[in-house]
Amino acid sequence: MKHKKLFIPGPVEVDEAVLQILSTPMIGHRSSEYSELQERITLKLQNLMYTTNPIILSASSGTGLMEMAIRCTTVKRAIVFSVGAFGNRWFEIAKGSGIPADKHEVEWGTGITPGIVDEYLATGRYDAATLTHNETSTGVMNHLDELSEVFRNYPDVVWCADTVSSLGGVKIEVDRLGIDVCVSSSQKALGLPPGLSLASISEKAQARAKEVKNRGYYFDMLLLLKYILERNFQYPSTPSLPHIYALDFQLDRILKEGLEARFARHRELAGYVRSWAKKYFKLFTQEDFASDTVTCIRNSRDISFKDLNARLSERGFMISNGYGRLKEKTFRIAHMADMQISDLEELTQHIEDILQLRC
Repeated sequence: MKHKKLFIPGPVEVDEAVLQILSTPMIGHRSSEYSELQERITLKLQNLMYTTNPIILSASSGTGLMEMAIRCTTVKRAIVFSVGAFGNRWFEIAKGSGIPADKHEVEWGTGITPGIVDEYLATGRYDAATLTHNETSTGVMNHLDELSEVFRNYPDVVWCADTVSSLGGVKIEVDRLGIDVCVSSSQKALGLPPGLSLASISEKAQARAKEVKNRGYYFDMLLLLKYILERNFQYPSTPSLPHIYALDFQLDRILKEGLEARFARHRELAGYVRSWAKKYFKLFTQEDFASDTVTCIRNSRDISFKDLNARLSERGFMISNGYGRLKEKTFRIAHMADMQISDLEELTQHIEDILQLRC
């Protein structure tokens, strides 16, 4: 099967050197060698996330640790702030877990403002709140700095953030922002295959979890932390060793690039795609909320996306249709992980050629 270079918002294109690491021979997951491996990864992730909080790794998609976050930190009621399909997923998780929750969903393409957060938290009804930092269905990236100022005014509320499609491409200073549970995943800006998720856990989140009676088992935050903190970076169940080897290797590559340089590269990639989209189409996303890792483009030329992607596939490329109710109304180009400007230039030249685009 001919490989297609992926410009979709996950799974992303994975560097060949990273793929090779996945075939590293196994070690015992109860060995000291494994403990040293995970401790080493934890220190690197704490660097990337600007946190001193403990880090949980899970052999699951990001959705798994989203479930852990909201299930283990809600005693009274949760408020879900949604800017798209994956924000809505927080709410579906809450309902499926029997957690009392409300949802505030803004018009797709726009973001959550501080006033919205303050309006809900000021009621005193909520002890947990969830937010999607970067929404791949709409290309929206919420402004964490502004929102963190509101959360600081409500110290009894545990703040859970989904940074699945932003961590590794965007600067997220977990401790300065006061994020209590920061969830991310391997297959997006971190540049790894899917199958591994991670989360940093604050002391406040840990204290709240002690008040929750039914935390489950596989995603019991306190059980996972007990093994990590008291049993020297071990886990109750078997970890995904290939992913962990690859994460260790990829984090070295990320740190070697330099965090500020990596974040600047992602801003440059986003700027290129947004400029191109405005030249030939229209942005779907309100521009002051536009993502640095994926751009959602309005199908203002009424093209057949199915035909476009079929033609791109013949040339060895793949982009994404609109998500859910935005299908055919928008399309998405991801620009994250190890992607370079030259990759995007190649892709957009092919799209221009296929569609015979003229300004």
